[in-house]
Parts: sequence; C-alpha cells; structure tokens
Amino acid sequence: MRDTDRALVQAATAVAKLRCRSDNHTVAAAARTADGRVFTGVNVYHFTGGPCAEIVAVGAAATQGAGELETIVAVGDRGRGVLPPCGRCRQVLLDYFPSIRVIVGPMDALRAVPVADLLPDTYVWADHQVAVPVAPRAEGPPVVPAPRADA
Repeated sequence: MRDTDRALVQAATAVAKLRCRSDNHTVAAAARTADGRVFTGVNVYHFTGGPCAEIVAVGAAATQGAGELETIVAVGDRGRGVLPPCGRCRQVLLDYFPSIRVIVGPMDALRAVPVADLLPDTYVWADHQVAVPVAPRAEGPPVVPAPRADA
C-alpha cells in the first residue's frame, strides 16, 4: 500500500473515533481525489435504510466540487478496523467512479483493489450499455396494440 493509502485509513479512523459515538453513526469513510484532497463522511443509520458512510463521503466530495475519486476506505467504530463496502456501495462506486480503488482487508494486510474486483458480473443499466442493433422484424400481419384498460 502507498503512504497516501495509509493516510486515508488514518483519516477515516480519526473520523470514526471522533464522530461515531452513537448507534446512528457507526462507520466512517474517507475518499481521496487524484490531487490529494480528502473527503470524509459517516453513515446515517435509519431503519428505512439511511446512507452508508461511503455514499456520504461521495456526496461531500461532490458538494466541494471534487471530480474523480481515486481511493476510498471505510472504518468501523469501536476499533472494528477497515470494513469492505456493502453491495449497494460497491455498485454506486463502480457506476460513478469505475477506476476507484477500495482499501480492504485486515489491518495487518490492507490492500487497495479496483472496485470492479469487488463486484464481478456487475449489473449494467440499460442506458449505459452499448446499443445493440435490432434485428429486422419477420414479415407478417401488422401488430395492433391492445386497447388500454384505463382508456
């Protein structure tokens, strides 16, 4: 791992120690841009599914006008160490920042991996897919749409 990656883990750990002091905030995240700016966030727990710390950090970066995020890490409260992102965060990170690196692993063996490695066979939104040519329709009678039930 790079020194800048270790510093990012330290930044998230500091936020976790300072701000994760209740059941509402249990994870902190730190994200870094290529130019070295660091943005942090904490999760906002709610029974309806509040945002994870990684998503809050992405929002904080966007609020500050950051462009592409290069690396991100999440750290749990109460000394739980580095936590891998949940599935939803993996998908959001891949969709927004396909080249972002995610720091994962136990504290004595941390590594930064491409987010795509954490989400094999990812879902791709239809509007993000390459246009596929439509095969010509077979000859036959014209297709007449059925009348709508609410018409």
